[in-house]
Amino acid sequence: MNIFVLRGFIIAVMTMILMACSPKPEFKNVDITGSTAFGKDFSLLDPDGKVRTLADFKGKAVVMFFGYTQCPDVCPTTLTEMQQVMTLLGPKSDKVQVLFVTVDPDRDTAAILKQYVPSFDSRFLGLRPADEAALEKVTKDFKIYYKKVPGSSPGSYTMDHSAGSYAFDPEGRLRLYIKHAQGPETLAHDLKELLK
Repeated sequence: MNIFVLRGFIIAVMTMILMACSPKPEFKNVDITGSTAFGKDFSLLDPDGKVRTLADFKGKAVVMFFGYTQCPDVCPTTLTEMQQVMTLLGPKSDKVQVLFVTVDPDRDTAAILKQYVPSFDSRFLGLRPADEAALEKVTKDFKIYYKKVPGSSPGSYTMDHSAGSYAFDPEGRLRLYIKHAQGPETLAHDLKELLK
């Protein structure tokens, strides 16, 4: 057997052994690693009008949540929970980016997002679609349900919407679907796994 072939074979076997010994993360949320059913990226505007994509946050775990600022329950609860997660993560929280994506861009102006979202944590960032087509694209890509529910006046409507979040690892790979209201400890555990 040729020495180069033998060396290549030995390297391949050692690589497989090392990969088999690497512990698989034990997530408490739904592991969707490798799924092709969900979006892999987005193109949304930050409150300063700058287009943001997932590449802007490379090196950080990203938690992405869809909602709206006038939401009476799910959205403030989720943002408060994420604030508690950041506290639990301590110094590791600097390696996490929370993104709040509005499904109500008519009312959630850049100025409102700039004030509302960071009021929970100054590192949190609100994003909005540039237009209705961009909203439809990002919600379709991430399988987000949203629907305007009329109120007593034209401006008093509410928005029904999906309550889960998504988490990307620091390499920008979609890894987790995060169920709503599990408590900050559960999510802090999973983010620590993503940051390893």
